[in-house]
Amino acid sequence: MSSVNPQAGKRAAPSALVNLPVLISNYYSLRPDMAEPTHRVAFGTSGHRGNANAHSFNEWHVLAITQAICDYRKEQGFKGPLFLGIDTHALSEPAWHSALEVLAANDVVTMLAEGSPYAPTPAVSHAILTHNRVHKDALADGIVVTPSHNPPDNGGFKYNMPNGGPSDSNVTGWIEKRANAYIEKQLEGVRRMSFEKALKAGTTQRYDYLDNYVGDLPNIIDLAAIAGANVKIGVDPLGGAGVHYWSAIADRYKLNLEVVNTEVDASFRFVPMDWDAQIRMDPSSPYAMTELIALKERFDVALACDTDHDRHGIIAKSTGLLPANNYLSTAVYYLFRHRPAWSANAAIGKTLVSSQMINRVADHLGRKLLEMPVGFKWFVDGLYDGSLGFGCEESAGASFLRFDGQPWSTDKDGITAALLAAEMTARTGNDPGTIYRELTQQLGAPLNGRIEAAASPEQKARLSKLSPEDVSSTELAGEPIREVMTTAPANGKAFGGLKIVTDNGWFAARPSGTESIYKIYGESFRDQAHLDKIFAEAQEIVTRALKAD
Repeated sequence: MSSVNPQAGKRAAPSALVNLPVLISNYYSLRPDMAEPTHRVAFGTSGHRGNANAHSFNEWHVLAITQAICDYRKEQGFKGPLFLGIDTHALSEPAWHSALEVLAANDVVTMLAEGSPYAPTPAVSHAILTHNRVHKDALADGIVVTPSHNPPDNGGFKYNMPNGGPSDSNVTGWIEKRANAYIEKQLEGVRRMSFEKALKAGTTQRYDYLDNYVGDLPNIIDLAAIAGANVKIGVDPLGGAGVHYWSAIADRYKLNLEVVNTEVDASFRFVPMDWDAQIRMDPSSPYAMTELIALKERFDVALACDTDHDRHGIIAKSTGLLPANNYLSTAVYYLFRHRPAWSANAAIGKTLVSSQMINRVADHLGRKLLEMPVGFKWFVDGLYDGSLGFGCEESAGASFLRFDGQPWSTDKDGITAALLAAEMTARTGNDPGTIYRELTQQLGAPLNGRIEAAASPEQKARLSKLSPEDVSSTELAGEPIREVMTTAPANGKAFGGLKIVTDNGWFAARPSGTESIYKIYGESFRDQAHLDKIFAEAQEIVTRALKAD
């Protein structure tokens, strides 16, 4: 298992916090060396991410990517506005400035958030879909400036298409190639104006993301039931972009909801350190969630979201923090029994590294299951046309349809996924922890987990290109290996890693798309000892494969 730092779950010492002035200075002063692979624009599973101190997320990157996006949307004929979202990371505001300078110079109508600049990922996706539902001849798209739950010194930049979801590999590949070409030419061809002039440009407009999103929530969550049952809810926004959304939701719908922390600080000094003593705003981490877990007795359910609010964390009074896979299984079970207007053919989507418990729930419900590669982009089309009722990935990301079966957000939405926990508590009388426990009594109780280890760029590249022939083992944890997979069952696409399956367990290994680590996911349908053995042998298999010529 991952070696847990003794400081995990504790707040970082002031001396260990990111030096924000140096970070911001480096954003503007450091230039990428295009001969160094880590300095180039590279879109992972959700946009380009990097660190200003490491030359991987700097002003030139953002200027070049934004110009490439302007070129792409012009080539595609997108005539509608571009919705520009932003989270609370230190690098997000300077990147937001840089992006607006280019967008305004390219005469792109850009929708900034009314009031506070923050606009979380689900609010941007919701805004794109809302606009395009009416203006089919002037399609809108969007950018969200966020590295998601990554550490405070990281920056991120992702592009959402007119279908509201993350752009697919063909689009990101086009943008990535174009952006790197601009950097190689010292930004020649990048149009830009001063930030002050960009703010005053006629194309720069304001949009009330919060009001439009919050006002539409009754069409996806039964807020009346939550209020009527007086479910006591605690929320920690983890200093993220949705910090003002929760009180607005509570006030508008008369919910018994307490926001336990409204602080926004780009050092994220109030978020306990993760397993490796890094600060990550990860609502599914038991270490990052330590302080909210300690308050669980005060609430029926306690909720958290990451920095751009596309991921969720659920704490049930009955059980404490639910592992992401457990809650996703519970959400699937609940939703497909409480959304009668959804199509009888609406399927369930999951990444192939998510729990097999979701497979069992799908079988139990008589619903089709689609196992996709890692990355939420694979669920966008299904959520958009209603053929998927629910899409999820094991890293606590999910989205689902409105009550009427129409799309709500085709990107991950941590707010609605979290509020769903309150809805199921209100309507069933049981919190999600209790519901999951009852579910395991019917379908079995798999044990699962994830471990992480450091990996160089070369090792990550090697792992992403492994084939079944690279695996010499014939057994895993005492059982014959039944299948070695490098592609997803639903679409035959490579998932950038390796999955090995036996009759009673499996593991999957793949490099992180955003950090210098690789991840091993594992599950056992026997016991903890079996799971531990799966992880131990998985690490040996991966290590041998990475060393092979």
